[in-house]
Amino acid sequence: MNLFNIITLFGGLAMFLYGMRMMGDGLKASSSGTLKKAMERITGTPIKAFLLGLIVTAVIQSSTATIVLTSGLVGAGIISLHQSLGIIIGANVGTTITGQIIRLLDINSSGTWFLQLLKPSTLAPLALIIGIIIIMGMKSRDSVKIGHIIIGFGILFSGLMNMSDAVSVLSDSGIVEKLFSRLGENPVLAYLSGASVAFILQSSSATVGILQAFSTSGQLTFGEIYAVLVGIYLGDCVTTAIVCNIGAKPEAKRVGVVNILFNLCKSVLTLTVVVIIHRAGLLDGIWNHPIYSGGIANANSIFNLSCAILLLPFVGVYEKISHHLVKDEPAAVGKYDEMLDALNPVFISTPAMAFGRCYDILLVMFTLAKTNISRAFNMFTQYDAETIKLMEEDENYIDSIADRVSNYLIQISATITSHYHVEIMNYYFSAITEFERLGDHALNIAGIAGELYEKESTFSQDALAELAVLRQLLDTILIHTNEAFRKQNLTEARRIEPLEQVVDDMVNVLKEHHLDRLRKGECGFFNGSEFFNLLSEAERISDVCSNIGVATVARAIPGIHHQVHDYISVLHSGRDEEFNQIYRQVHDQYFNQLQEKKSDH
Repeated sequence: MNLFNIITLFGGLAMFLYGMRMMGDGLKASSSGTLKKAMERITGTPIKAFLLGLIVTAVIQSSTATIVLTSGLVGAGIISLHQSLGIIIGANVGTTITGQIIRLLDINSSGTWFLQLLKPSTLAPLALIIGIIIIMGMKSRDSVKIGHIIIGFGILFSGLMNMSDAVSVLSDSGIVEKLFSRLGENPVLAYLSGASVAFILQSSSATVGILQAFSTSGQLTFGEIYAVLVGIYLGDCVTTAIVCNIGAKPEAKRVGVVNILFNLCKSVLTLTVVVIIHRAGLLDGIWNHPIYSGGIANANSIFNLSCAILLLPFVGVYEKISHHLVKDEPAAVGKYDEMLDALNPVFISTPAMAFGRCYDILLVMFTLAKTNISRAFNMFTQYDAETIKLMEEDENYIDSIADRVSNYLIQISATITSHYHVEIMNYYFSAITEFERLGDHALNIAGIAGELYEKESTFSQDALAELAVLRQLLDTILIHTNEAFRKQNLTEARRIEPLEQVVDDMVNVLKEHHLDRLRKGECGFFNGSEFFNLLSEAERISDVCSNIGVATVARAIPGIHHQVHDYISVLHSGRDEEFNQIYRQVHDQYFNQLQEKKSDH
């Protein structure tokens, strides 16, 4: 045993961990949205939740990721703590699938052609070849994700083979035999060793994989490794509990506590049963016999599945204990605090879910701004100080939402690498800015109404009639903007720019009408100035809608993002028939209403 063997061992470990991480990240990226929806819906009974936790963990190859994701959903109020209990237990069983995959190490060179193909020495390079062909030859995002999964699989087994080669040298020196013989004599030390390694690596699957790599030496026995295997459960769940506690609500923290309680009970139960059965002589056939990768995988699966079946009926007890250990905090003060708690740090490693939380909150932000615009226009016919206070309160919420979502997006930006996710992030940053502007314009309009109220003045009946038409037009463009953003509807987004042009036309006409009233003495100078200010605010609201519409179109059609000015110029040049048709239709509709209002007065 020399320095180069040690480098080979730890280099293999690094490749194994990286391959597992790469494969898991690829699986999560390709299925996170589907998994989230499943976890929201299929948690009606403990059995369903258990099966869901098992399947999700088997798919993404990480019980920690599943439980942290569950913690985030509990914290966001999407599922309850009680619904999460079955998922937690299922996740602990699902994580054993990795060990069953790694048992391919047991395949020897004398097998059939098919078994030879499944040998890690063949499967690893084959997976790497297929993965790199997919990544370099395919252009779609989904194909690239699949390529990363396959390459991760290949790297994982390459690392395992390197570790196995290094362990064979250790075996020849007698170190492996002495080490595990000592652990077999002291189950407590073995238990703590398994827990410590799992805690350091932050992965039970990886730790079991290392144990399986050591088993290729043929010098490990069941009696030496069973306590190590059981200790691994506890070490991994401590890491999970720590992650669940980061910036989490009490209910989310309880998810981590329940996971620790379950694994403690599982450890005690497994150790007790194994000792009793061994003393009864029922394990003599395997106790001192060599155990290989497949045997470790089977023992791991049997331990976890048996404990899950025995302990699942007692999930209510874990829930009660977790409530005693984690006390409720004082209720949060603030109308939207609970909604903002959905911006949980645990979602950041899964961009699809993190962006989903941002999207839901941005919809609320837009609704608040749109409601304030409607309230502001009402002030010109019936001024109400209480409504003004309500508007100011909601404007504060808009600002608070903008700050929280912006900070959350900044955190997400540190974890994303794909161009697709970068586009979403930029789109949401743009939406935050535009929605804030809508809220500001609403307050500015309310301020104009306040100035008139303080001076006990009002606009003329003609001016109010014209404003009613302009308001309807703004309501229409805001509705289309909402639909474009909410549904990412390209048809709705394309309708916004023609409406913005009609708003500009109407603002220009209303300015001319008001100048005419000023010349005739039908309106005072102060009122005239405030009317022009109001028209400017209306025009800016339509500009905001235009920005959102163009950003939505640019997100759907590649190439427009870097040529926005040219795109808008073409629309307004009269060369786009769809734009022209919508413009004429809306222009005629609202200018006819304007003419009717003028005729009535």
